[in-house]
Amino acid sequence: MTAFYLQDGPDRFLSQPSTAGPWGPDSQHGGPPAALLGRAIEGLVPDGSRTVGRVTIELLGPVPVGPLRVSATEVRPGRSVSLVEATLYDEQRDRPVARAAAWLFPATEDGPGKVVPLPHGPADGEEKPRPASWSGGYLDAVEWRWIVGSVGEPGPGVVWMRPPSELVAGEPISPLQRLLACVDSASGASACLDPADWGFLNTELTVHVLRPPVGDWVCLDATTTLGTGSVGLATSSVHDELGLVARSAQALLVVARRS
Repeated sequence: MTAFYLQDGPDRFLSQPSTAGPWGPDSQHGGPPAALLGRAIEGLVPDGSRTVGRVTIELLGPVPVGPLRVSATEVRPGRSVSLVEATLYDEQRDRPVARAAAWLFPATEDGPGKVVPLPHGPADGEEKPRPASWSGGYLDAVEWRWIVGSVGEPGPGVVWMRPPSELVAGEPISPLQRLLACVDSASGASACLDPADWGFLNTELTVHVLRPPVGDWVCLDATTTLGTGSVGLATSSVHDELGLVARSAQALLVVARRS
């Protein structure tokens, strides 16, 4: 599997064709940029003493399949928790295209919670072809094993996903990066409208992370709920092979496509 980005300087990255979303080769799927912002956030705590408890990503516009720049800073330091921010820039136009805010918690493994594995794993899933009208890029770079539904079947979806082993070429993808590379797909995995007739674009992504995922695979159990107007909501429970790791939510702009 091919890395999503090549590093071209301390904070500059060259987007690879594998980042492209399903609508065409020029703009990215939300997963790789979310993971790149996660990487910048992790860079603020190189000793691993903090872990992300919640991250919200605002999508300020289409992320081009081109050179990107990312920066990160701590905005609210604290002994127990801290708030950090990261911003992703379109390098060619020198404008922000995505922004993340994350709360960092102490990294410990002695909490009171327990994990309960799902009754299925990646080996129980089924490979299904993507719709012929959708572009490859990200959809082809990720391995998909469907338990319920598919991107071509309207309704809730349950799918195991395995992204490339490297977000940035030459370095292993981290557990947080793997999670963020996958979880933006909840709105597509649970799409309940025909994309030929309706657009359902996510404007943001909020993920509450109980613990970093273990292993190469991430499972999304996703549902989309439609309002009576232009707002929809895609939510998911996110699991690894040990149990629940996170819950996500995305606000969707739902608009009819003009014929």
